Amino acid sequence: MTTPTRIEPKLQIKLAPGDRVGIVAGSGRLPINVAERLTAVGHAPFVAMIEGEADQDPALTSCEHEYLQLEDFAVLVPTLKRHGVSHVVLAGGIARRPEWRKIKPRLALLAILPRALTGLARGDNGLLKALVGGLEAYGMKVVGAHEIVPDLLAVEGAMTRAAPLKADWRDLDAALEAARTIGALDVGQGAIAIGGRVIALEGIEGTDGLLARVAGMRGHGRIAGKKRGVLVKCAKPDQEMRADLPTIGPATVEGAHAAGLAGIGVEAGGSLVLDYAKMIERADALGLFVVGLPKGSGK
Repeated sequence: MTTPTRIEPKLQIKLAPGDRVGIVAGSGRLPINVAERLTAVGHAPFVAMIEGEADQDPALTSCEHEYLQLEDFAVLVPTLKRHGVSHVVLAGGIARRPEWRKIKPRLALLAILPRALTGLARGDNGLLKALVGGLEAYGMKVVGAHEIVPDLLAVEGAMTRAAPLKADWRDLDAALEAARTIGALDVGQGAIAIGGRVIALEGIEGTDGLLARVAGMRGHGRIAGKKRGVLVKCAKPDQEMRADLPTIGPATVEGAHAAGLAGIGVEAGGSLVLDYAKMIERADALGLFVVGLPKGSGK
């Protein structure tokens, strides 16, 4: 099957000569991909690197950057303003919550604390929305990573040489329904189905942990001998589209293969695919399919 054509390198957003993009960089490849694209089109970004989370990749460290402690997050806005940032991208994961005992008291913290506490009470998605609203209240425009790197968005249809079999579609539908259900509860974005039955849901451990858990379950009596199976990731029903979109990449393919799965399904237009060429090459080598599911499918 022909691999879908990717979008030519460009930005979806329009940046004026005086505009500057700031990347709040957590873990993973996403902030690296964003920094690479901005640099390639001549808009050198400023990078606020979350200590203990952001990778020490040259694509980030070669940019003007500062390190930001999670417990001192209140300095984010003054830091971005000092570097002339007009647009902000929240990219990458944060594995832990701040240790409240270590939070540094600052006047800036008092200004954002009510919004942060309200968001935290509403779960991870609520906290992200509070952060986005807080940044925009200070005059910055928050943009999604896919507006900087539009070819990160998953396309509809099979992206690999392998395509789902008829039985795989039953798994895809079951996992998609389950992923939407836990998404509505703000629990996670992914689910795994084998033999038409959902056997595992994504929790706080993330997708890599979910796949590792299923790999360990392969010898369990309830799924031993079961062939194939799928991972599905989709956006939460009330997803803040400018942050924390469901993401897959080469590591997801490796994890799915280790878990004995036949393939991966993601919501087209609402999920990110990192290092697309590398991921597809690895999936083809392992015989896995990766498919973009149309929005609204599986209902």
